[in-house]
Amino acid sequence: MGASNSEIKPFKSISALMRYLGLPAPQHPLFTLVDYNKTPQLEINSEQKLTIDFYKISFKNSFSGKIKYGQDYYDFDEGGLAFLKPGQIVTPYEDMESYEGYALYFHQDFIRKFPVGTEIKSYGFFSYNVSEALFLSAKEKAIVEQLFQTINAESRENIDQFSQEVLVSQLALLLSYSKRFYNRQFITRKEINHEIITSLDQILERYFQDKSGLDNGLPSVTFLSNKLGLSHRYLSDLLCSLTGLNTQRYIQKAIIEKAKEELSTTNLSVSEIAYNLGFEYPQSFSTMFKKNTQKTPLQFRALFN
Repeated sequence: MGASNSEIKPFKSISALMRYLGLPAPQHPLFTLVDYNKTPQLEINSEQKLTIDFYKISFKNSFSGKIKYGQDYYDFDEGGLAFLKPGQIVTPYEDMESYEGYALYFHQDFIRKFPVGTEIKSYGFFSYNVSEALFLSAKEKAIVEQLFQTINAESRENIDQFSQEVLVSQLALLLSYSKRFYNRQFITRKEINHEIITSLDQILERYFQDKSGLDNGLPSVTFLSNKLGLSHRYLSDLLCSLTGLNTQRYIQKAIIEKAKEELSTTNLSVSEIAYNLGFEYPQSFSTMFKKNTQKTPLQFRALFN
């Protein structure tokens, strides 16, 4: 633990991470579950950045204080889940504010030969920021806690020829419930999510009004995510849930609407409109416009002349 805070400490195996945390070696080298309720308080450098070459699911029994959600903080007292995929950079403090609940670690090789080994790539929440945790209702928390207790009990059984299949089945069930509960979160947290969409619309409108496209090109997913303080995947999944469009399609829709406004209310040429919006070539703008409206920009303008 002598690395400086500026260095990123990599962990290629679960066993190496357990040694670093001062925890017992895993019974299976590719899968382990840590019950922090039965583990002494860890003494580690809370500022040390880490990367892991395996997956992690953290289950917190409760959150204390306020949780970051986009650029703002919101009160939330119930428990929740946070997900990490291989290669993400975290610090222990960001990863778990206090060492309570469970932490499930598993390597891709543990699930590779099972259907979930392929399906896991479709679970976008492994690409979310830790601050975009899944907040659980009391009912959902009870389901998740029971699943973790079942996994914990199975992982402590003597390993036999069925152990891996049983554990992977339980893991797959946990991921399926997580997908369901995240979808519920997008829908039920309407006030917060609509605030995010409102902010997104304002950022895009300001971008167009300031003609930022002349210098910076088309507004990008990265630009919007950074402005909102959200991960790419979380923003895209949120938009898909509420609007049916991913972030890229949402941007395109905003560009087309702005183009319609310019074509119908100004005398700017098609090329000027294209450059102002951020297109490098007017032909690209015309192609996108026709694909989305079935009319060329000039045909659309003619409707208002």
